[in-house]
Amino acid sequence: MRQIFDIAAKRAELTPERTAFHEIESGRRLTYAQVEDRANRFAETLVRLGIGRGDRIAILCHNSATFFEILFGCAKAGVILVPLNWRQTPSELAPIMADCTPRLLIHDEATADLAGRLDVALLSFADYEAELVKSPGQPPAEMAWPSDGIWYLLYTSGTTGKPKAVIQTFGMALANHVNVAQAIDLTGADASVNFLPLFHTAGINLYTIPVYLAGGTSHILTKFDPDPVMDLLESGKLSVFFGVPAIYQALSLHPAFDRADLGRVRSWGCGGAPLPEALIRAFLARGVRVCNGMGMTETGPTVFLMDPDHAVAKLGSVGKPQLLSQVRLVDADGHDVARGERGELWFRGPAVTPGYWGNPDATRNAIDDAGWLRSGDVGRQDQDGYYYIVDRIKDMYISGGENVYPAEVEDVLTNHPDVLEAAVIGIADERWGEVGHAFIRARPGRSIDADTVRRHARDHLAAYKVPKLVTVLDDFPRTAAGKVRKHILKAENAGQE
Repeated sequence: MRQIFDIAAKRAELTPERTAFHEIESGRRLTYAQVEDRANRFAETLVRLGIGRGDRIAILCHNSATFFEILFGCAKAGVILVPLNWRQTPSELAPIMADCTPRLLIHDEATADLAGRLDVALLSFADYEAELVKSPGQPPAEMAWPSDGIWYLLYTSGTTGKPKAVIQTFGMALANHVNVAQAIDLTGADASVNFLPLFHTAGINLYTIPVYLAGGTSHILTKFDPDPVMDLLESGKLSVFFGVPAIYQALSLHPAFDRADLGRVRSWGCGGAPLPEALIRAFLARGVRVCNGMGMTETGPTVFLMDPDHAVAKLGSVGKPQLLSQVRLVDADGHDVARGERGELWFRGPAVTPGYWGNPDATRNAIDDAGWLRSGDVGRQDQDGYYYIVDRIKDMYISGGENVYPAEVEDVLTNHPDVLEAAVIGIADERWGEVGHAFIRARPGRSIDADTVRRHARDHLAAYKVPKLVTVLDDFPRTAAGKVRKHILKAENAGQE
C-alpha cells in the first residue's frame, strides 16, 4: 500500500497566507493555514465524538468552504465522507443512508428540515462551529494517507435508475489534479469559481480540488446564479472556468452575454454532456474557445480535455486522453477497433475508482480483471488521435436494422435557430422495431412545432434517423449536474409509443 502526504497540510505549509476560498455571498475568506487549522480541529472533533477510521459521516449542504474543511478533516481522521443530494426527498435518501450507514449527518441551515426527517444523529453547521472551538487543533501524528484509502463516496446521479456509491480515493484525487493541471497549465496564480453541486464529482473536482492543490483561489457561490457568475467573468477575478452545458446555455442567454468582456478567462472547460455545436459557435463568436472534456464519476473524473489550439479545427472533439489516463475503443467482443471506427470507451489508470461501495457485483460488471473500466459510452478516434463521443450505448436504438445514435440527431436539431435544446429517445414501433421520439425546448421568445422540426431533420439526416414523434416541452427532467434524465422522459411518455 503506497502512501501520499497529507496534501492539505502540505499545501498549507507551502502557501499558508494565500487565499484558498472566498465565499461570494458571505464575503468570508479563508487562507490555506486557516483551512488546515479548521480541518485539524474537525478531525479531533470526530475522535471526541467516537467516530473512527472507516466510519462514514454524511453531509447535506449547499456550496461553502465549510464542506472542504470537513472533507479534509475526514481525510485526517480516516473517516469516509458521504455528500448527499439536497434536491432529493427523504424517501429517496433513505435507501442511500441504509446503504452507507453514516454515524452522523452534518447539515447547513438551508437543509435543516430535510436532515431532520432522516433517521441519523445530526450536527448543524452552527454546532459544528461550536465543536471546533473545543478542539486545540493539533496536527495529526500521521502525515501520510494511503493512496488507495477511501476518502469519500459519491452516489451516481441516477440517469439510468438505482444509484450506486462510487468509491473516491486519495490517489484518485491526486491523479485527477495531474490530469487537470497539465491540461490547462494550472498554477497557484489561478482562480476559479465553485458553483456545481458538491454531491457531484464536478463540484468537488472541476476544478476546486485541483486549484486547491495548485495553491490557487476558489470563489464559492452557494449555487449557480448567472448574474454573479457573469460579474466574476467580467471582473478579471477568474482565470479558469468549468461548467456543464446547462451552465453555458444559461450564460449565453444572459442579457450581458453579447457585450461582456470574457477575454480575461484563459481556460474554458466543459463536461458532463456533449456541448451542442450551436452553443460552441455562440461562444466562438464572443472570442471564447470552450474546450470539451469527458470523464465519469468513476474516473475521478478527468479523462479527456480538449486543447484550445485545436478546439476550432476539431470542433466537437473531447481531445486526447490526459497524462494519467489510458483509453481503449473496443467492439462487442472486447477487441480493439481501428481508428475511425466506433467502439465502447474503456478506461484505466490511477484516477479510476476501485469499485462501488458494498456492491461487488456492480464492480465486477464495470471493471475487468486487468483494471479496465467499461464506460458504456460509444466513441471514435480520428487519424490525429482526437476522440469524439458518439453516444451512450444504452441510448442507441435500432430502426429498420440501422443503428441510430440520439446525440447525432440532437446536434442536428439544436442547429435550428428556434431550438434551444433537444433530447431524443428510441421508442417501440411495430413496423421499424424502434423509431425516434424527439423532445424540444424552444429558444426564449421563439416558437417551434413538430412539422418544422421534422422538416429540418429530413434536410440533414437519413430518413431512418428522422424522429417519428416530436414533443415540445418547457423544460426537461434533469440531474443536479444538468443532464437530461432520459429514462424519465421515456417513462412519462410510454403511452405515446
